[in-house]
Amino acid sequence: MTSAWVAIQRNPRSGSGRRRKHLLELVHELRRRGLKPLIFRDRERLARRLADSSRCAGLVGIVAAGGDGTVADVVNRYPGLPVCPFPLGTENVLCRQLGIRPDGAQVAEMLARGRTRRFDVGESGSRRFLLMASAGFDAEVIHRLHADRRGNISHWSYLPPLLATAGSYRWPRYRVFLDEAPEPVCGGLVVVSNFDRYAMGLRITPQALPDDELFHVCVFPQRGLPALMCDWFQVARGTHLKRADVVMQPARRVRIEVAEPGAPAAWWQADGDPAGTLPCELTIRPGGMELFVP
Repeated sequence: MTSAWVAIQRNPRSGSGRRRKHLLELVHELRRRGLKPLIFRDRERLARRLADSSRCAGLVGIVAAGGDGTVADVVNRYPGLPVCPFPLGTENVLCRQLGIRPDGAQVAEMLARGRTRRFDVGESGSRRFLLMASAGFDAEVIHRLHADRRGNISHWSYLPPLLATAGSYRWPRYRVFLDEAPEPVCGGLVVVSNFDRYAMGLRITPQALPDDELFHVCVFPQRGLPALMCDWFQVARGTHLKRADVVMQPARRVRIEVAEPGAPAAWWQADGDPAGTLPCELTIRPGGMELFVP
């Protein structure tokens, strides 16, 4: 008889230091419930094991032990397997949405009960994302952050790339094509949401639901640092929803491109990780990911 086991994909940057105790607690609680935990620090080692069907028997699911980037990485690598987020990162936006804590007993119980739920997933080519994608000032900051990343990321890690971007950003304009609309929406910041929360608990698209088979797209007209600061202040208060110059619209397919011919390359990001340069085309896949839930 094959014993039930759980693969734990650990982000070595997140599952260390003071967060290590949460990982050890999870291992203990899984064993207490009769589940065998196998921890993988090396992503390729887990991939090789899962590629061998004879070694997958009894697999309950994969724990993504890290932040939102770790969850996105696991969902991208193993799209057909159920994933259990375990929040050991900086923001942990997805786990906050789902009510999952860095609590080994809670997560072990979720896995033991086997309760999962299907959510929509965003796709751009072969890349999948869970929470949101964006193009604009924030994507440039994220690109700079990861280009210079050394070790763990904290909220303070964003300060140097934020200041560098504020001093050099060229504020490009974007054209945003939504479904079959003949004319694009134009603006300076584009947020394409699957869940209703951005980082730091901000609700840019509060009407977004992860199982409504739609993106919810918000386009700000901003151009310049004062406009950006005003926008984020209004988002924090929820008053951006009342502005006539802020476009909020649902869509199943979104294409984002730089409006000015010959403009320098502009970045976009997905789930807080660099995703490449524009243009990009995003589509929603209904029920495309299976997650363990409380």
